[in-house]
Amino acid sequence: MNERESYRSPFCTRYAGKEMQYLFSDTYKFRTWRRLWIALARAEHTLGLPVTEEQIAEMEAHRDDINFEVAEAREKEVRHDVMSHVYAYGKQCPKAEPIIHLGATSCYVGDNTDVIILREASRLILKKAAQVVRQLRSFALEYRDLPTLAYTHLQPAQLTTVGKRATLWMYELVQDITELEHRVDTLLLLGSKGTTGTQASFMELFDGDEEKVKRLEELIADEMDFPGCVPVSGQTYSRKVDAYFLSCLSGFAQSAYKFANDMRLLQSFEEVEEPFEKSQIGSSAMPYKRNPMRCERICALARYVITDAVNPAVTAATQWFERTLDDSANRRIAVAEAFLGVDAILNLYINVTEHPVVYPGVIARRVMEKLPFMATENIMMRCVKAGGDRQALHEALRVHSQAAAERVKREGKENDLIARIAADPLFGLTEEEIRAVLDPRLYTGRAASQTEEFCRETVDPLLARYPDVVGATVNV
Repeated sequence: MNERESYRSPFCTRYAGKEMQYLFSDTYKFRTWRRLWIALARAEHTLGLPVTEEQIAEMEAHRDDINFEVAEAREKEVRHDVMSHVYAYGKQCPKAEPIIHLGATSCYVGDNTDVIILREASRLILKKAAQVVRQLRSFALEYRDLPTLAYTHLQPAQLTTVGKRATLWMYELVQDITELEHRVDTLLLLGSKGTTGTQASFMELFDGDEEKVKRLEELIADEMDFPGCVPVSGQTYSRKVDAYFLSCLSGFAQSAYKFANDMRLLQSFEEVEEPFEKSQIGSSAMPYKRNPMRCERICALARYVITDAVNPAVTAATQWFERTLDDSANRRIAVAEAFLGVDAILNLYINVTEHPVVYPGVIARRVMEKLPFMATENIMMRCVKAGGDRQALHEALRVHSQAAAERVKREGKENDLIARIAADPLFGLTEEEIRAVLDPRLYTGRAASQTEEFCRETVDPLLARYPDVVGATVNV
């Protein structure tokens, strides 16, 4: 059976990037196991156990050249993945073989590796999310003063600007980045806790010397570049850690969904579109169509990640005492696919925000169709200042607005509200005087300055933490 005759995850064939796929690969996993075994051996040597520098050097020499065939053959016999890889490593390191995995339980390599993958995968997510923010920042500043219709209940309400709307998308991502940064910054290794978390095996190795047992974890954490190890645990690290991280990933999915859904609506309005390539086909039946396929894919993947985040929460809630194994199969799918899913989402998000297409003419036309209604309050205030009766003016504007709206909706004609007001002596205004009030820039409030302030005070400090994000093109 070749690869096209068996199931292959779409995350690997269509969606997620190679960097993220590598972090969840067997190669990265088992190389990390070996790094942890080396860290354990080095710490044990430092603290006086019979582990030699020669043994450690031998382990270092074979850290990355995993003999997978040997491990896989051994696992068929013993049905234990960790001991199979201990055996395979020992075959490459005959001098070190007696001390590999000394004092440890399976979760020493399994769980500590999972923590390391959580950290590295999160760093990749943060880097890509920062690139999206950088691109949205450029977009927001470019269009910070371009008036556009703003909506409540998907009904035209007042005006905002195209750039100000982009700050809403950015701010949600900024919150997601901040939350995930916190999780990464406070993430701790499991350490060397032993079978039930009591470190009993290491107490035996070190003849009851608690300070050496504690120092062992400090040395391992330092070598793996962590601030420390969890203070207490059963055999595993708390599965709430997975729940925390996938909750963060769900946040990224929610933010991306909001952006993509807005873009799908804007593309329907023909105001803003995702990039459309020269030879791209929008529909097999309708040649003229330009479907928002990238944003639709973002939404599809986001729904998957949002629902997937429930998995680790249930797993965390159902652990028994110091450990149970009903977490393993679920975690290896749920955690990996959440990261692969968000990676795919951010690749699409980067692609869409690199060169979004804006149609100022369409935006202006749609603004001017609704602006006469939105300008009625300003018109009323101007007439009141000239001595008019506010209540009478309000009633007249209500009647004229309803009549103009009826003409637009039922008869398909142009909005003639301005002409109606000019013809009403109650207002005492000419059509030219009224049209002078219809400058869209008068109705966007602080949108432009809010955009500039947000970029300067919130976005720029965040991007300063990611100086290496240079805006690489992502092909999807």
